[in-house]
Amino acid sequence: MTNSQLRLSAETQFAEELAALRAADTGVKPRNWVLSPASVVLYLMGGTTRNGAVISPKYIGNPRLMEIAVATLATDRALLLYGVPGTGKSWVSEHLAAAISGDSTLIVQGTAGTSEEAIRYAWNYAKLLAHGPTRDAMVESPVMWAMQEGKTMRIEELTRIPSDVQDTLITILSEKSLPLPELRSQVNAEKGFNVIATANNKDKGVNELSSALKRRFNTVVLPPPATIDEEVSIVQQRVTALGQALELPVAKPALEEVRRVVTVFRELRNGVTLDGTSKLKSPTGTLSTAEAISVVNHGLTMASYFGNGALQASDLAAGFLGAVVKDPVQDQVIWEEYLETVVKERDGWRDVYRACRDLNEA
Repeated sequence: MTNSQLRLSAETQFAEELAALRAADTGVKPRNWVLSPASVVLYLMGGTTRNGAVISPKYIGNPRLMEIAVATLATDRALLLYGVPGTGKSWVSEHLAAAISGDSTLIVQGTAGTSEEAIRYAWNYAKLLAHGPTRDAMVESPVMWAMQEGKTMRIEELTRIPSDVQDTLITILSEKSLPLPELRSQVNAEKGFNVIATANNKDKGVNELSSALKRRFNTVVLPPPATIDEEVSIVQQRVTALGQALELPVAKPALEEVRRVVTVFRELRNGVTLDGTSKLKSPTGTLSTAEAISVVNHGLTMASYFGNGALQASDLAAGFLGAVVKDPVQDQVIWEEYLETVVKERDGWRDVYRACRDLNEA
């Protein structure tokens, strides 16, 4: 039976892998964990279980980072995944929660408008007025659910949340309890409860974490992919999965086209060509791996519905322009200079140059 959901949660999408890991798991599990720490790392990094089941990699990079992250969550310290936008912080956060608690849906999305109630609790005002402050009148937050059930919960974009609201977490993380002053009681966290937060360095200075809150987190920095092969593998894997979810009537993208997208992004992001011979100006955008995935996915959609089904340079051109040119003046100049000095002169890239030029002149 085909699932009609646009996006499945990690524990649903990879239910077979998680079941195989549980069946083969002989390690010691912390209280209320679905898998042992070693099996959680295996789920993230990919490999083969003791009973021969193949586990696909969810994170491509240094396995030591995942070991540190999992070990942190096995202690009483919360985990902060930090790094540049598009390095897979939310992706890793979701899969950590799925592998540890079997539930990645306990989430607070950080924005400038996130209130204290989103982290603590709110009230059903009809019941509050009718019966006064009772537990039945209380609207529990994902944090409360996670505390009572001994699960891992997620806070996305922690530094987007106003500082005074962030500090609501201090008591929760230090005392492992949530005071309910209206009821003269508190919610005590069950063993297994912990918090995974994400933050990106583009928000540095927006709502800095207080010293008191920083001390409650162990920070793991997720770097951009170290090599082009690593980044190509990530893009190829994620685009294939997205194509299946969107039911695009095309085969998975050609490896060569993915490599060309990643090459453009890495060169402009790093300000130098891959061979190190030419320095380049970098645009104002981040040009992250996540954006490379979007460009390839958009290209596949173009090829599927408006092309011949095979991903070509003409299908990628609009995605390149949208990703690179965030500032219509400054970035446009940088993009055109890159086309003329690098893309035009590179062997086998004439189709990319022509497609991007035609779009610029349209």
